[in-house]
Amino acid sequence: MQKRPVDVVVISDVHLGTYGCHAAELLHYLRSIQPRLLILNGDIIDIWNFSKRYFPAAHLEVISEICRLASGGTRVVYITGNHDELLRKYSDLSLGNFQITDKLVMEINGKMCWIFHGDVFDATTKGGAKILAKLGGKGYDLLILINSFINWTLKLFGKEKMSFSKKVKAGVKKAVAWIDNFEQTAAELAIEKKYDYVICGHIHQPQQRIITTGKGAVQYLNSGDWVENLTALEYYNNDWHLYQYDERTPLAPTFISKEKPRLNVMSEEVMLYIHSLVLDYTT
Repeated sequence: MQKRPVDVVVISDVHLGTYGCHAAELLHYLRSIQPRLLILNGDIIDIWNFSKRYFPAAHLEVISEICRLASGGTRVVYITGNHDELLRKYSDLSLGNFQITDKLVMEINGKMCWIFHGDVFDATTKGGAKILAKLGGKGYDLLILINSFINWTLKLFGKEKMSFSKKVKAGVKKAVAWIDNFEQTAAELAIEKKYDYVICGHIHQPQQRIITTGKGAVQYLNSGDWVENLTALEYYNNDWHLYQYDERTPLAPTFISKEKPRLNVMSEEVMLYIHSLVLDYTT
């Protein structure tokens, strides 16, 4: 399969190690692209809900594919989220083309882009409320598992799939207001900092829109997730695009090894931060 060249790809909220993760679909997507820069914007590995009893081969293959991209020349930046917050002790660690950080600011074609996961705005992920958030995460994972079984049954009878969690979010006014407040807060801070783009994850709500305040305007983007929406952000042809995987499209035959991948990462001295991404469309 010929790979599609993309300048920048942003994915978030994959939640590897949970029943809701669409690892096979993500693996298919990763094997179809050749990005210059791959940004993993938090909650890629779900350490909160990690269990030795459940980490399928497809989930391991996603990690292996990311490593293959890095070894093939793709710069990979892992921005930590709340479900993988244990990695924050390794922030600013750099190994070859792979880097871990908590946030990223980069210049892309003369425009400033601010990228972070977004849990900094969520009080439920801090302090004592974190315990409830972890319990809620397990409940959400169970809901997704039940939903998958029901959708499998609906498919047998030729019925359309349905999403319980999306219906809950859409039907609860507080949830809708919380998402709106999240997006508005991120945009207001980005405008104050004079950024042109602000990119988040965390809320599992793919989005691309201009938000305007009395102080200016910014393009707010959210990469969504690979649990329900199966979305990513792509930068090419001098602009950002929201990519959505079509579940109705049959997956091409994909080799998934039953053995754990062997990882061989060679360390070298590299710059800890990306200051600029210069794109040349003249060639």
